[in-house]
Amino acid sequence: MQNEAANTTHPFRVFLAWAFVGIPLLGGVFQTLLNAVKLFQ
Repeated sequence: MQNEAANTTHPFRVFLAWAFVGIPLLGGVFQTLLNAVKLFQ
């Protein structure tokens, strides 16, 4: 049996991982929305 404490991930590391993925993703969505607005004008 493994120790449960050894398998937990620090919440700050989870936040960093989501930020690493989420910030560029939000930037891409924002750019897409700006280009969509230009398309429909």
